[in-house]
Amino acid sequence: MGVSTAKYEEAHKGAKGPGDHRPTAEQIILDDDLVGKLKGKTMLVTGTSAGIGVETVRVLATTGATIFCAVRNLPKAEKALAGILEPGRVELLEMDMASLASVRKGAAEFRERNAKLGGKLNVLITNAGLMMLQQKELTVDGFEAQFGVCHVAHFLLFNLVKELLIASATPEFQSRVVVVSSMAHQVGPVYPEDNYSFTKIPYQTGLAYGQAKRANVHFANEITRRYGSKGVFANSLMPGTIDTMSAPGVELPQEVQDFFNAYKLLMKDVPQGAATTVLAAVGKEWNGVGGKYLEDCREIEVMGKAKNEAFGYHPDAFDEVIEKRLWDDSLRLVGLPQDA
Repeated sequence: MGVSTAKYEEAHKGAKGPGDHRPTAEQIILDDDLVGKLKGKTMLVTGTSAGIGVETVRVLATTGATIFCAVRNLPKAEKALAGILEPGRVELLEMDMASLASVRKGAAEFRERNAKLGGKLNVLITNAGLMMLQQKELTVDGFEAQFGVCHVAHFLLFNLVKELLIASATPEFQSRVVVVSSMAHQVGPVYPEDNYSFTKIPYQTGLAYGQAKRANVHFANEITRRYGSKGVFANSLMPGTIDTMSAPGVELPQEVQDFFNAYKLLMKDVPQGAATTVLAAVGKEWNGVGGKYLEDCREIEVMGKAKNEAFGYHPDAFDEVIEKRLWDDSLRLVGLPQDA
């Protein structure tokens, strides 16, 4: 796609690790001349109290857009976003993605507060997630935690704000949903409904995380299929292997640590890790484009054929039958009617 392939086609080639030549989120904004150019646009971003979520908000704020930052831990987010928060333009929104009740409450508060600021919603970024839990955990509503937070909660959130996305779409700026997935989606698959929470097979953290991230790709594809004609387009993406994942205090399974060590030259720093999200959210040449999987600031090919050592996407990640089944199942899981 345009900017992504023409300028960053060689993004992986010659990678030397965090801080190397690969583009940063800020460079995406500068390349498309978007500083101060998105005043009047509104964005809702989840998971903005740490990591690439903070950098995503920091950089998108330079466009002049109004941003609501959905977080579970308000004090942590206040500290992480110090100097970025601005009443009436960059605000915090309490929302715990491990609780559907909290998602509903947060979405209602968003609509109320947002109505006073124009009532638009042009970009939804589903960034919040859990990764590689050491043992099986459940959300408040009884879902396997990674699947519940990464997919089910965001599915509900989208459905609670989709009418705003539809109403805000214009030919010049079609509404966008950016779903942060991972190369771990290759592990998948998305199991049948009665086994989403590993009730019939032994729990494995890698399989659970892979299912959650595969669901992210399916989710983005189905949004575009159902709502692209109404001006809402969604893409999923692999942000990259970010060096903060192995920060002090973060306990990861040995196999994950081994993976990081094996691919240390492909690891990114946080500004690089937020670049693909920002590109999908506001990149001019991604206007009206959906149902794609991005990696390293470009649409990527299927695994095994992707260029420059990119991970690529699993061929089963684009399966209309599974995507429809997951959508219908998800409506039941969150208590929405099938014609929602």
